[in-house]
Amino acid sequence: MRIARYRTSDGRIFAGLVEGDAVAPVAEESTAYMADAVRDLIASGADFSPAGPAVPLADVKLLSPVAHPEKIICIGLNYADHIRETGLDTPSKVLAFVKTAHTLTGPYQDVVVPAGTTDQLDWESELAVVMGPDGVFGYTVADDVSARDAQFADGQWFRGKNFDGFCPLGPWIVTADELADPHGLAISARVNGETVQDSTTGEMIFKIPEIIAYLSTYMTLNPGDVIATGTPHGVGMGRRPPLWLKDGDVVECEVEGVGLLRNTVRIK
Repeated sequence: MRIARYRTSDGRIFAGLVEGDAVAPVAEESTAYMADAVRDLIASGADFSPAGPAVPLADVKLLSPVAHPEKIICIGLNYADHIRETGLDTPSKVLAFVKTAHTLTGPYQDVVVPAGTTDQLDWESELAVVMGPDGVFGYTVADDVSARDAQFADGQWFRGKNFDGFCPLGPWIVTADELADPHGLAISARVNGETVQDSTTGEMIFKIPEIIAYLSTYMTLNPGDVIATGTPHGVGMGRRPPLWLKDGDVVECEVEGVGLLRNTVRIK
């Protein structure tokens, strides 16, 4: 199944089941603070049966497939070729950091960056895991947008990874049963149509079961939690000279069998 979260033309938000070029509503999201229809359906073990007629995807606005996960955990330095391009040391164990829910933005929405806050805006195409009640619920695509100057100026990565909108996610969640092997998928990124990342999830140093097992030693992973599993080589900071995103640039992040993000950078 492909599970989406979307807004209709009248402003209502739904969790829905995507089939072909259409989406059928499963449940309407309430207007309550921190409401998240997809997260709640995952937690309840719902079967995602449609509750109404399907409408064309072209007639709705796809949103981040989860709105308020309890945790967005990102895995750093998890591809050997990416480590080499950064010049950083290879971690001996899973290196995790967090993004908060305010970083989430939709698969086709703009990434808006306040003018004067960074001169080193970068992309990171990633396969992301969405947790269920008893393990992996499914997979989606993430762009771990990063302000490298802020990331490395502070002695820790939080500011550089946590600007508003710095985690485009989507376009939907592909349930785990649809992917026989999440470590055999092509993963890529393009900037203004030019391929900048081109690898496979098989190059991960720490595979998904190992990541989940390690994180579970010190935290409870709850339904709807997102784990971005790391990025391969080809990020802007690894190029000589570095390539930084600028106003109007279009970034596409794609994972085979999962989906495509397309976000435009707006510096205001």
